[in-house]
Formats: sequence, structure tokens, C-alpha cells
Amino acid sequence: MRIAVYSGSFDPLHIGHQAIMEYLTREKAFDWVYLVISPQNPFKDPSKALTGEQRYRAAIDAVRRHPELHVWVDNIELTMDPPHYTIRTLDALRRREPENEFTLVVGADNLENMLKWRDAPRILTEYGVAVYPRKGFDLDAIRRFMYEKMRVLPSPYVLDASSLRDNPGTMGLEDHDRLYKIEIIDAPIVDISSTRIREGIAAGEDMSAWMM
Repeated sequence: MRIAVYSGSFDPLHIGHQAIMEYLTREKAFDWVYLVISPQNPFKDPSKALTGEQRYRAAIDAVRRHPELHVWVDNIELTMDPPHYTIRTLDALRRREPENEFTLVVGADNLENMLKWRDAPRILTEYGVAVYPRKGFDLDAIRRFMYEKMRVLPSPYVLDASSLRDNPGTMGLEDHDRLYKIEIIDAPIVDISSTRIREGIAAGEDMSAWMM
């Protein structure tokens, strides 16, 4: 089966997350979306955020309200020892379910910084990413910047190293996308964030319309 791995803190889940998951299963033909709950961000004040277990339980409740979605809430990262690198999560999923094909789901803002991630070339060549748009980010410009950086990586991370190095101008964006498994998806953009919802709730606002 084709599995979309959608990882995040989801504190809380909202209709923007829901729109992405609906698009992945309905328009992009993923069999399932694995909603992977990430551990507590060490740079956030733990007193102002739900624990991983609380977010996991809240996500299960939210997904149960939408049985039409093919979404599985996964706590695999909560059971893993640090450091919590994305490549370690993907490898653990593949070991657990070798019969499935996993693709990482990221926003355009994360794609821009992905080359700083641990084993980013492995993520792009072995698993691939499905990238959804974010306001203020030019995906074509980000891809071109990434490909220029990836062009000088040593083999085996460059699958066709000689072609990229000797004739970099002969490969278009589509060729690079196949090489590095980067798929741009036209998922809808919902102008809301978990941070805004938390702030609204703290201020006594009714944020129920934005919640998943």
C-alpha cells in the first residue's frame, strides 16, 4: 500500500490538517495517511503545550469524528529514543511494515530547510516527499535551489551523478523530481494554525469552527 507519512505536533489538529489529509487520500491515491505524533519540542515551554500522549489521544478522538478519512494515528515517535530524526522514523516504519511504500508529507517551508536534515538525500531518494503549498513560499524557486545544492553531492546520494555534474543544464525540474522523488501537490491552503487556535482558546475565543 502507498502510505503518506504526515508528522507533526498537531497541537491541536485543525481543518487545515484535515484538508491536506483529504487531498492525499482522495486526489493523490494514497491508501492511508499515517498521522505521526511528534514528541514534545524541547524549545517549547512544556507548561504551555500538551504532552505527546495527550496530543495522541486528542488526535485519535478527532480522526474518529471523520470515519470517511483513511487516517491512522501513529505514536511510533513517542516510543522511540531520542534523537528524533525523520529518517529514523521512516526507517522504523519500513522495518515494521516492509510491504508498504512510505512517502513523507511536508509543507513548502520544510522543503526549503530539508537539506539541513539528517540524511536528507536518503529521505529524497529512498522515500520521497509530497509537498503541500504554504503562503509566501515559491516552490519552483525552492526546488531549483535544492537541485543546485544536490548536484554536488557525492554518490551514492546522487543517483545519476555523472549526468547531473557534467550536463546539469540538460535536466529539467521534472527529471530532478523523478530522481529525488519530490512531488508537488495542489492541496488547499487553509489560513489557520495550531498556534492561533491555542492563542484564541487562551483568550476565551470560540475556536470550535477551526477544529478538526
